[in-house]
Amino acid sequence: ALGYLVVRTARPAEWDRFLTQVAGVMPAGRAPDGAALYRIDDRPFRFRIEQGGDERLAAAAYEVGDAAELAAVREKVIAAGRPVEDGSAEEAAARAVSAFFRTTDPAGNGLEFFHGDMRDDVPFVSPVGVSGFVTGEMGMGHAVFACPNFDECHDFYLSLGFRDTDFPRFRFTDDPADPGMGFAFMHADNARHHSIAFAEMPVPPSACVHVMLQMRTMTDVGLCHDRMKAAGVTESASLGRHVNDQTFGFYMQTPSGFDLEIGYDSLEIDPANWTTTAHLQPSEWGHEWAWQKAMKEQQAAQ
Repeated sequence: ALGYLVVRTARPAEWDRFLTQVAGVMPAGRAPDGAALYRIDDRPFRFRIEQGGDERLAAAAYEVGDAAELAAVREKVIAAGRPVEDGSAEEAAARAVSAFFRTTDPAGNGLEFFHGDMRDDVPFVSPVGVSGFVTGEMGMGHAVFACPNFDECHDFYLSLGFRDTDFPRFRFTDDPADPGMGFAFMHADNARHHSIAFAEMPVPPSACVHVMLQMRTMTDVGLCHDRMKAAGVTESASLGRHVNDQTFGFYMQTPSGFDLEIGYDSLEIDPANWTTTAHLQPSEWGHEWAWQKAMKEQQAAQ
C-alpha cells in the first residue's frame, strides 16, 4: 500500500497553502529533521515536504507486512540491479516506521519501502471541512510515474509483487499510424484498483505524473474543485470519470509541477481473483486535459 509521499521543494509555503487550503489536508507539525508533515487520517503524516533546491517527488513509499517481507523486497530490488540505501534509525523514526530503505525503479523514479507503520489517536480535522479520505488497508491512494523504458519497469514492478490490474495502450490522436502510449496500472495485495501506475513517456522534471487522494463524498470533491478555482490553482484536467477504476474527480497542478488527482467512488477489486483488463480509453466522460483545451483554443483562433 502507498504509505506516504516525500516531496522536495523550494516552495514549502506554497505547498502548505496548497495542501491545507485547497486539498484540505491537516498540518501535523514538523519532523525532528525539519520536514513539514501533513496528515489525512490516523497516520502521523502522509505528506513529508522537505526543503530543497528543486521541485520533485523524491519518493513514493510503499508499506509491506513485516521485517521479513521488507528483507525479501530488498533482495528482489538488489537482484533487479537497483541501488539500495538503508534508512537510519533516526530517519525511520522521523517517518513513523520501524525500518525502511530507499531505491529507484529502472527509470530513476524514487521509491521507499518500509514496515512497522505507526498510528495514533489524533483525530483528522481538515482546515477547510473535508469530511475525510479513503485510506485504511488500501493506503493513501496511488502514484503514477513516467517510464520510457516501459517493459523494463514493468518487469521490475512484477518482480516486487505488484500485479497488473489494467494494461492498456491509449491513442490520443485519430492518426491510424499512431502507435499509442503504453500504460500499466498495478495493484498490491489490497482492494485499491492501482497503488502504482506508469506511462510509456519521458520522465518529467518533477519525477512524477500525478498522485491521487480519494475523498469520502462527491461533495468533498466538488468543494475542492471550487477551492482550486478560487485559489487560482491550475486545473490540469476537468471533472470526469475514468473507465478502468471508475474514479470520479479532477486533476490540479501541485506547486512542484506534477498533478494531484482528487477522486471519489473508486472501484475496489479482489486482488486474489482479478483478471487483467485493457481498456481502450482513459475516461467515460469529462477529463478534458489542459493541453487538449489549449489545442482547441489554438484551432479556434486560427
